Amino acid sequence: MPEWVWTVIGVAAGLAVIWAALAVALLIQARRTGWDLNWRDVARLAPDLLRLLKRLASDKHVPRPTRWWLGGLLVYLLLPVDLIPDFIPVIGYADDAIITVVALRYAVKHAGFEAVRRNWPGSPEGLASVLALARISPADERNSGA
Repeated sequence: MPEWVWTVIGVAAGLAVIWAALAVALLIQARRTGWDLNWRDVARLAPDLLRLLKRLASDKHVPRPTRWWLGGLLVYLLLPVDLIPDFIPVIGYADDAIITVVALRYAVKHAGFEAVRRNWPGSPEGLASVLALARISPADERNSGA
């Protein structure tokens, strides 16, 4: 099989594992807080998060350094090269999740919570779930810049 096919398979498998990890984390968070889960929203969580990052990176109202940071994150997430290779169980995808959380917290701090809310493509419950997973509290929302 050509090498590019293995790359495509690896990227698809990586996205599937990231989605599954987000779904499990959301399930744990929902049970902890007593939220009622809508599995349709769970299935859309990872694609919505990627669209959010893309929209923030191209939003002219977001400060340029923040857009660069988010653009770099998108490139990092799409490249098959990682700090920790994805074939290593559990921690292989942990670096992607941690870097995404750090970037989202950076975006809220520097672009403002309203920019994140304005660019979120999914449901309000999905945004609340992503913010809960990133541990962005209402106090962070009120104190964010922009």
